[in-house]
Amino acid sequence: MAEQHHQHHHHLIHHHKEANPADEVVYTETGSTGKDGYTTGYVKTTEVVTNDGGYEYRKEEKQHKHREHLGEMGALAAGAFAEHEKHKVEKDPEHARRHKMEAEIGMAMAVGSGGYAAHEHHERKEAKEQAEEAHGKKHHHFF
Repeated sequence: MAEQHHQHHHHLIHHHKEANPADEVVYTETGSTGKDGYTTGYVKTTEVVTNDGGYEYRKEEKQHKHREHLGEMGALAAGAFAEHEKHKVEKDPEHARRHKMEAEIGMAMAVGSGGYAAHEHHERKEAKEQAEEAHGKKHHHFF
């Protein structure tokens, strides 16, 4: 009979299986096409349903927090760009009109990014409330 030789591998990083693996992972993709036939917007959403039928609200809350921070960074960067272009108006009077337009665009981008950050903050709060409701914590809304 042939002896079977088992090798034991010792790894520095141990990969543990999830204690509660997901029953179902649903991926949805949505896109809209513009007049020219190209996709103008594309959103990919991942929804994880756990074995007990619950939804992973904490993961969603973390994603919204990350997106909120990206919106904040975008607002800061666009605001800095607008200030830079505003400063160039004085330093480069020959191209002042162009710098004024770019400063206005930068300000609009900063406002838009700030709005996006505020939206994601609101979405994160909703995900947190849903997680608390799913885990039995009750909120009393008096108004």
